[in-house]
Amino acid sequence: MERRLAAILLTDMVGYSQLIGLDEEGTVARQKSHREGTIDPKISAHGGRIVKTTGDGVLVEFPSVVEAVQCAIAVQEEMVACEAEVPAERRIHYRIGINLGDIIIDGDDILGDGVNVAARLEGLAKPGGICISGSVHDQLPGKMHSAFEDAGEQTVKNITRPVRVWHWKTDTPQDVLPANALPNKPSIAVLPFVNMSGDPEQEYFADGIAEDVITALSRFRSLFVIARTSSFTYKGDAVDIARVARELGVRYVIEGSVRKAANRVRITAQLIDAPNGNHLWADRFDGGLDDVFDLQDQITEQIVIAVEPEISFRERERARRQLPDRLDAWALLQRGLSHQYRANNTDRAEAIRLFREAVALDAEFAAAHAHLAYALWASRSLTAGYADAQKVAVSARASAERAIFLDPNEPIAHLTLGRLHIFAGETEMGIGEMQTAIAINPNFAWGHHFLGWAYWFGAGQAERALPHFDAALRLSPRSPLRWLPLGLKASALRFLGRHDEAIVHCQQACQLPDSGFLPHLHLATALAEAGRKSEARAALAKTMKLQPALSSSFIHRNYVGAHKTFLKSLLESLHKAGMPE
Repeated sequence: MERRLAAILLTDMVGYSQLIGLDEEGTVARQKSHREGTIDPKISAHGGRIVKTTGDGVLVEFPSVVEAVQCAIAVQEEMVACEAEVPAERRIHYRIGINLGDIIIDGDDILGDGVNVAARLEGLAKPGGICISGSVHDQLPGKMHSAFEDAGEQTVKNITRPVRVWHWKTDTPQDVLPANALPNKPSIAVLPFVNMSGDPEQEYFADGIAEDVITALSRFRSLFVIARTSSFTYKGDAVDIARVARELGVRYVIEGSVRKAANRVRITAQLIDAPNGNHLWADRFDGGLDDVFDLQDQITEQIVIAVEPEISFRERERARRQLPDRLDAWALLQRGLSHQYRANNTDRAEAIRLFREAVALDAEFAAAHAHLAYALWASRSLTAGYADAQKVAVSARASAERAIFLDPNEPIAHLTLGRLHIFAGETEMGIGEMQTAIAINPNFAWGHHFLGWAYWFGAGQAERALPHFDAALRLSPRSPLRWLPLGLKASALRFLGRHDEAIVHCQQACQLPDSGFLPHLHLATALAEAGRKSEARAALAKTMKLQPALSSSFIHRNYVGAHKTFLKSLLESLHKAGMPE
């Protein structure tokens, strides 16, 4: 047998079957165009020989390691430009693996461990990335400047010895997550209104005005409205409206200010067409504090008319809502919300106190009862044990039911009641409440997240959950709690066998602040199912560092109400990753 040493490059398309399912003709045409215009010419320019094609991949032999690596980098960098105009979910990404090893010559074909290792490295590469062996990396110092990151020794399938692995470090985003393209209806983000009163204590008042405008706009089915949790991340910044619109994926941005003095309030607002910077509408609203809710309704109506003149008269009617009899109760609610959105135990406890004060001041204020219910349910982590948690659940249910009695169109109350039903094993009732919340407010990001959660966690229906996780991520692209829908979507994708997508979602979730152990847990399960055992063990070790109690019994204790399909799938994947009983 004839043998020789060679650099072997193997490339493969990410998610080929899924892309073919989305657009068969377009994917095949673009793949052919990439081969003819980018991949094959660069292989030839760097002295490579195409040994064979593998449907959506190519096996190439190079006489030089440096040329093989330079070719791979050139291909990946040009692919970014080639696919820039394609919708993100349909973009073609390639993985590339490169190894330096001994090969066996069999006519025009090449065989042997050197080829097998290259194939395993390709499988370890990130979408749009390059993975090289230690033998390749040893040849690079002093010959090229592109940086590679050491991923350590890894055990790969059918290779007896561990392989030293290095990943290409690039500033180009290597993900396959959908971009925030403009939706097919008028899309709006309401930035936090600026407090012009000179009194820091009035911040809650300015925030409350913007919050209520978001809530009112969200009830129009003809509009796409970004959630408060994302638009308020710009609070305190000197913002570039065009950048905000790009980051949130909206056409229109609303900004304004509030000045409150004595018993008078002045609200200014303007609507900007972000792509061209045109001011479509601006106005000033003056009134007494007793008129503040009327002022909010006037602003909302003017915005709707300015954004979409074709909206029917019925849709331009003011959104129905139960207003408090006293402004003090509304003020307490806004103060409570300012704490609730911080999502930590100290602020949660303060939010509950303020919501209770609002209810005591105005017992007919439905929104206060609804947010009290939600805050109580979220505070289960503050309880001492199961019995105390059950008492909190009873209180939360009572508050949610009271809110719905006072105002059947209060979405937060339906959402909370739905969660309570799911944990009680009343799955159909829980899903029904979530669906009601979204019917009331189609732009309710958190409602979409929990409907997805109800379908997957509560009913074991991963496929039905995915569109709702997508809706939650799109409606609130900058939410501090974005790791929750990212992680749960990854869990559903892992169950459906879409491991590469699951891993990318988990990696994004793990990078977000205050995300805790859950994203790392989902990453460990996705890596385990993808056969990336050493990476799965590392992700599980990180999970257990953050949550030392993790075990099968921990999962059973903390996933009350989970459907058997969800629970079985999660436990099996965790055991593959190495979780102890």
